Amino acid sequence: MEAGGSREREARNYLEKHQIMELLKYLTSVLLFIRPEKPREYLIAILEKLRIAKATGVAFPFFMDHSNIAAMFDMMDSSKKGTISFVQYKEALKTLGLCTADEVLKDDGHAITLDKFKSEVCVRPASLQAFARKS
Repeated sequence: MEAGGSREREARNYLEKHQIMELLKYLTSVLLFIRPEKPREYLIAILEKLRIAKATGVAFPFFMDHSNIAAMFDMMDSSKKGTISFVQYKEALKTLGLCTADEVLKDDGHAITLDKFKSEVCVRPASLQAFARKS
């Protein structure tokens, strides 16, 4: 029984060390949001860009433009107030792979506007450089 537990622990450590689960979550989120006509080719293209970013030290590409970000915000803003809650904001960042579940984000008590959401989503892809550096 211990051997099985040891293998599980080794597997978990391997996945954590190489941030595989974060990468898969990011790829899945982008795939479901963009919904490309040819998903396999799209994923291959993303992974190729990641490989190039790692090899050249060039910034990791982010795959959402401002219209995608605005559409995502509109889906969360079901009451059409022009704001979303901090909880929605944090969940969106986690879904996009732009923050981890244990990352502490400061809630200043204010609702999140589209402008703030856009600026945060556009700034945070720099954190995805970890995939390119650690892969």
